[in-house]
Amino acid sequence: MLRSLYSGISGLHAHQQMMDITGNNIANVNTVGFKASSVQFQDTLSQMIGAAGAPQGTMGGTNPAQVGLGVRNAGIISNWTQGSQETTGRAGDMMIQGDGFFITRNGNENLYTRAGSFSFDGNGLLTTATGEPVQGWTATDGVVNSASKPGDITMPLGSTIPAKATTAITLKGNLTSDTTGVATDYPKNYAIPVKVYDKLGTPSTQIVNFQQDATGAYAVYYPWDTATNSGTQVTDLPTGGGTQLTFGTTEPGKPDATSFKITNNSDPSNPYEYTVDISDITNFSGQSDARVFDADGQVAGALTSLSYTVSDTGQIVGVYSNGLKQVLGQIAMATFKNVNGLEKTGDSSYRSTVNSGYPQVGVPASAGMGQVISGALEMSNVDLAQEFTNLVIAQRGFQANSRVITTSDELLQELVSMKR
Repeated sequence: MLRSLYSGISGLHAHQQMMDITGNNIANVNTVGFKASSVQFQDTLSQMIGAAGAPQGTMGGTNPAQVGLGVRNAGIISNWTQGSQETTGRAGDMMIQGDGFFITRNGNENLYTRAGSFSFDGNGLLTTATGEPVQGWTATDGVVNSASKPGDITMPLGSTIPAKATTAITLKGNLTSDTTGVATDYPKNYAIPVKVYDKLGTPSTQIVNFQQDATGAYAVYYPWDTATNSGTQVTDLPTGGGTQLTFGTTEPGKPDATSFKITNNSDPSNPYEYTVDISDITNFSGQSDARVFDADGQVAGALTSLSYTVSDTGQIVGVYSNGLKQVLGQIAMATFKNVNGLEKTGDSSYRSTVNSGYPQVGVPASAGMGQVISGALEMSNVDLAQEFTNLVIAQRGFQANSRVITTSDELLQELVSMKR
């Protein structure tokens, strides 16, 4: 009877722990990045009443007879399945799709979290909602060195991008091969305006003109004056002194020259040379629709606001006042061999332990690590239906074990009353 009393007590204690864990799960049903936990029960040592006996002669063997001494909590396991996505539209909110943790710094210790609600503080430091700096790499001139040790990520407010002169222009599209066969209809001009920048970032619009003659061949003029229909003819088509842009020598409809150089002599003392890529220009029947696909060069710009985007690899891309974008930093991510070995520290964070293994640090979307979804948060993975079921199970288990204690007490009372 005393054994049943202690078994009942152990059952009460175990089911009380189950109730505590279930209650904590329900309390955190809306906690960002929270992972639900569950308790595992295990029986304790059993008292040997009779040992096992081996078969002897004509007698059969006997099995061991044991009386259990109750139950205990064998462990508390976290459920690491992916939580649902909550779209916020806020650039500082980041969700990990897949495995991995964000790294934060608490004093001299690194902690790990799935809660990705971050923001830049007044000093441009990327922090969590409770002020811990997020770890990663700050870019230098738009380049991130992810092979170095992660550190605090700082947005360089007030930094500038210098002006850059245009050096390369890419054209794409079609220059028609159709001709009317009437000489007086030609030459026909197809002028393409190109926005270019000098070394000081001063913009200007220059025109590259493709002039078609009655045979369908093209000459190139730069710069072209649309008012007078005149300009300087480019004479290296293809390189070697050609004066006409020819097509189809190596492939039908494709230009024989892949690029040519033109010079802007608007400032004779400081001319600018551009390389024009025409490898994607075609010469097929139909309408002429050649256009500028890309051109480098820029005006100077400054990072004057916290306007940024985050890529799926965790790169933080800032938007400068001139409209250009540059990588400012990158979020670091960590994975562990045994995530169940992590220790909860509060604030939806974890610390590594001797059983979790060392953190494997890398960039998001690399081998074994999830990608970052910007403008979203990972919600709790608590299943309310399962938790309410666990409440009923814990309550009934507690109730049943209390009945064991009550019944054992009644038996003891009956035994004591025999003396009367």
